[in-house]
Amino acid sequence: MSEIVVEVVRSGFVESVHRARVHVIGADGSPALVRGDTASLASPRSAMKPLQALAMVRAGLPLEGELLALAAASHSGESFHVDGTRKILAGAGLDESFLRCPEDLPLDEEASRQVLRQYGEARRIYMNCSGKHAAMLATCVVNGWPVDDYLHPGHPLQRAIRATVEELTGERVAATGVDGCGAPLFFVSMAAVARAFRRLTLAPDGSPERRVADAMRAHPEWTSGTTRAEAVLMRAVPGLLVKSGAEAFDAFADAEGRAGAVKIVDGGGRARVPVTVAALRAAGIDAPELAGLATTPLFGGGVPVGEVRVHAV
Repeated sequence: MSEIVVEVVRSGFVESVHRARVHVIGADGSPALVRGDTASLASPRSAMKPLQALAMVRAGLPLEGELLALAAASHSGESFHVDGTRKILAGAGLDESFLRCPEDLPLDEEASRQVLRQYGEARRIYMNCSGKHAAMLATCVVNGWPVDDYLHPGHPLQRAIRATVEELTGERVAATGVDGCGAPLFFVSMAAVARAFRRLTLAPDGSPERRVADAMRAHPEWTSGTTRAEAVLMRAVPGLLVKSGAEAFDAFADAEGRAGAVKIVDGGGRARVPVTVAALRAAGIDAPELAGLATTPLFGGGVPVGEVRVHAV
């Protein structure tokens, strides 16, 4: 099947084009929409964080609610994200010096400006993956595993995560790389990612899978940020789980088992949300609030002069 075309239209002129691969599963588990090669290996990046969090919960991670959502987050570095990360670390008897993610400034522009106004600098705890890293460290402490090399692919924690990824996706991990935060990155197909998300939301109440999915859905601002598109989507559609990844990857599932994965081929993030909205609608998932995310506006001199739009599905 051909890939979805996304047009970047400025002043009535198509000045750029992105292409997207999409794999959508219907409530009955059968493919509802497949565009592009979704069977070959993909790099889901942070879209795999719910599966990483699931492996940690299964290994005894004692988090619930907001802090469990933060364990699966690519957070914006807002004050409550930073405070929550410190709380996870403190609960394990650790501090931010144990984090092995890179130093960074908050993703949220206002939070980043506040750090700089206070003469602050990039720190590991501001990095969008710090909540996950704190949870990884806490899981190591619970199990008596070493904390100094918790990112090594051979570490017991990473072996447990790999086993969970293979179980939920139904595929063997074909390759292992390194994510932007330094954690192992497991390559599977887009179709497999969609299947994994479906299993998270269809699992029985109280199961580790549902504990992760329910925490993320109940506290969407903790998995991303107060103004991020993922939070807007989850607040707009009851029961919807959405997680983004770097290089323009999205994965989602709802309470009925409708699920999907989206990848903008060239990694163009501006096309990600419009394609995800199109994929949600193809799955039969919609809400009035999605209309404002179906296109991304373009500006000229501070005035809207165009948009990023899905040409056809």
